[in-house]
Amino acid sequence: MTDISNKIQAAIIMGSQSDWEIMKNAAMVLEEFNIPHEAKVISAHRRLPYLTQYVQEASNRGVKVFITGAGVAAALPGVVAAMTPLPVLGVPLPGKFLDGLDALLSIVQMPAGIPVGTLAVGTAGAKNAALLAVSIIGVSDPSLHKKIADWREAQVAKLSDTPKD
Repeated sequence: MTDISNKIQAAIIMGSQSDWEIMKNAAMVLEEFNIPHEAKVISAHRRLPYLTQYVQEASNRGVKVFITGAGVAAALPGVVAAMTPLPVLGVPLPGKFLDGLDALLSIVQMPAGIPVGTLAVGTAGAKNAALLAVSIIGVSDPSLHKKIADWREAQVAKLSDTPKD
């Protein structure tokens, strides 16, 4: 069995550099759980040959899940999903005109047979995509599964039944 403990397990892809402001939140969550990951700016429209090569080689490098951020036409998540059987999580990014509603509708309406797990628009979506990626990877890693379960319990423990000023 090959040791993949240091191999990239999650790949974060976004269409442009400006998307990093939101997508870095996914990276921060993955870092919190010590998930080896990488982030790439690869436009589905402008760099399709590179995207194709990157996605097709990803599983050989240990990638188990893709987190994709896209705005406006939001083609990136669907294009990645069309190229791989690995889980693809789509984060709709807010744009100039419709605050991410256009991206949300584009990602969530993937045709049957090309699934993309669609998250919330923006920062909450990026964080939740990473948490979902941790859960997906944790299915085959008992210690990571326990770590995410403990993290969720800690989130609940922070809640209070009494409002505070």
